[in-house]
Amino acid sequence: MNKELFEALDVLEKEKGISKDYMIEKIEAALLSAYRKENGGYENARVKLNPAKQDIKLYKQLTVVEEVIDPATEILLSEAQLKSKRYKVGDIYEIEQKTKTFGRIAAQAAKQVIIQGIREAERGNMIREYEEKKEEIVSAVVVRVDPTTGNATLEIGKNEMVLFRNEQIPGETLQVGDRIKVFITEIKKETRGPSIVLSRVHPGLVSRLFELEVPEIKDGTVEIKRIAREAGSRTKIAVISNDDKVDAIGSCIGPKGARKNNITAELFGEKLDIIPYSEDTEAFISAALAPATVESVTKLPDSDRAYRVIVADDQLSLAIGKEGQNARLAAKLTGFKIDIKSSHSAIED
Repeated sequence: MNKELFEALDVLEKEKGISKDYMIEKIEAALLSAYRKENGGYENARVKLNPAKQDIKLYKQLTVVEEVIDPATEILLSEAQLKSKRYKVGDIYEIEQKTKTFGRIAAQAAKQVIIQGIREAERGNMIREYEEKKEEIVSAVVVRVDPTTGNATLEIGKNEMVLFRNEQIPGETLQVGDRIKVFITEIKKETRGPSIVLSRVHPGLVSRLFELEVPEIKDGTVEIKRIAREAGSRTKIAVISNDDKVDAIGSCIGPKGARKNNITAELFGEKLDIIPYSEDTEAFISAALAPATVESVTKLPDSDRAYRVIVADDQLSLAIGKEGQNARLAAKLTGFKIDIKSSHSAIED
């Protein structure tokens, strides 16, 4: 058992990056705890692992005393001095224990420590790997879907992670075998191990999908300035070109709409409004209300963050959108409060 144990520690250090000295300390503590438990928890002892000799020693420890009260933990000074005259009262006298029982205890305890060590190493590696991928998207395969909760277990690389139902696109029904992309929003370090928070509703997913599909965004020629999303329904994304020769919106749409269509397909049919970003607030608000056509945008005198928008009568419902969604997303995208009026009602006011 000893040879196999030390070989296992060598492998752990080489392949998993776990310090052998760290593991030896853990195993010694585990063996000591197991030995004490086996002996009612009363005996004092010391365990020593020697990698050079590939052996494990167990020493029962007794306190040197003038008068023995507890034979399980004490030894007479006169008896201790039979071994060495240097012993004095209060010293620790050690007796090596060689028992078959300890061999069985040691094997089981060491096995548990090594298993725990491997788990800790894998958790540590997982944290390091995914901390680098925070706020990025990764490809995943659906391996299970809980019929009760709707939570989906995804296979990402060599790991399995959970995509909770509230982080799935509304209306989307995931099936085993589906290949999807998910956004890593957070890495939580918990006592049970690292928890990777995945999302398909986060606006960052749309942003990263555009980076994948649009080379001009990836290389910085086209820049995503703002994004507002109601997952499963509609996203508004404001873009700008840093090169006068490159059309930001055309780049995002792609030849025959291919780039935009690929993103829409990944988002379960979610509508995408790609609009030009502008530092001119009135122009930006006007563009943000697409697909409606805006007649005028005017800053309200009683607020720095509120604007009045006038549209033709037949554009009012389009500007507001179903259940107010278009106006709501435009306000979220621009950061301003938007009051929309039809030209007819504006005249009456």
